[in-house]
Amino acid sequence: MSKRNIVHVEIPAANTEAAGAFYAELFGWKIQPVPEMNYTMWEAGDGDEYGGFPLVSEENPAGQVLVYIASDDIEADLKKVEKLGGKVLHQKVEISGMGWYGVFQDPTGNVLALYTSLNPANN
Repeated sequence: MSKRNIVHVEIPAANTEAAGAFYAELFGWKIQPVPEMNYTMWEAGDGDEYGGFPLVSEENPAGQVLVYIASDDIEADLKKVEKLGGKVLHQKVEISGMGWYGVFQDPTGNVLALYTSLNPANN
């Protein structure tokens, strides 16, 4: 079973390139633009923390930082979310060449995501 670590954090940005430059200067994060996805990846510290800047949208509103938690079985976790009173917002979907994710809302209204890497060592 995964350690249930936080494996990815997304910070919505009105301009993903500018957000990358801001956080690179502020924290020294390594930045990698992914233009085909209108997304910018970031790597913090010693390379154990990762995330990205999605473009602000209805699905990624400003102020709603999305935390991804490792999951060995996203479908089972999403079923458990519903059993415990939460709501599934996005069923399991593949991120080409990287892994899979699903998004849910807890009973309080907080939105979180689950992630399974193609490389199980990353969970």
